[in-house]
Amino acid sequence: MSGPILVFDSGVGGLSVAAAIRQRLPQAALAYVCDNAMLPYGTKPDDWLVGRIVDVCLAAVAACSASTLVVACNTASTLALRELRARLEIPVVGTVPAIKPAAMLTRSGTIGLLATSATVHRPYTDALIRDFAAHCRVVRVAADGLVTLAERKLAGLELDEALLAEELAPLWKRPELDTVVLGCTHFPLLVDQLRAQAPQPVAWIDSGAAIARRVASVVSGMGQPCSIDRAWATAPTPALSVALANYGFAAPQWLAVESLPHLLR
Repeated sequence: MSGPILVFDSGVGGLSVAAAIRQRLPQAALAYVCDNAMLPYGTKPDDWLVGRIVDVCLAAVAACSASTLVVACNTASTLALRELRARLEIPVVGTVPAIKPAAMLTRSGTIGLLATSATVHRPYTDALIRDFAAHCRVVRVAADGLVTLAERKLAGLELDEALLAEELAPLWKRPELDTVVLGCTHFPLLVDQLRAQAPQPVAWIDSGAAIARRVASVVSGMGQPCSIDRAWATAPTPALSVALANYGFAAPQWLAVESLPHLLR
């Protein structure tokens, strides 16, 4: 593996996945790209998103000569993995909500799925629950506001605790709930705040470690580590630079994204 492992997300949520990959592969070179100019993805039309995600990822892979692409975004993974794998000659690793491990872990049989509206309502999520958690009661909670809170936290800004409590409130209507799936890569960045809000002991499960294991299985070497890993963004800002620096990345370079012809357009 000569080029870096490229982690892609719409915003800073993928930094939780980058941290898990670094823990698993501490000598690997990483790169990060976020399409924050179009954040949040969950409110955009699916057909438009597929083209946009492919455009951004192809541009970023070319910019850093990536050896592996990690799509650290549930929305992007459910929509664009097939197209990305068709267009790229490098391994592409996606993100799946951790329904299966949560269903295996719960003792009460009641688990929560905390995700964006797009992920909560997708047929892909229905299939995961049907295949791996049919024996469980799954409480689905759309918590789009947590994306903004995670972005604010990494920018060093104050969090709205009232909004946090409001977003989580539907989970606590089931006092037997003992496990919550963090179905958006932004949400592990708030895990300390989430734990503080829980009125009962809860296991918070995310996909970071599983993604890191998958990445380790597909890379053939560790690459040449850099003194600091590079980053790109479609809308670089000082706040984004702060967030990236806290996770060992350089200030982001602007990523020029051209609209390219795609099979799904």
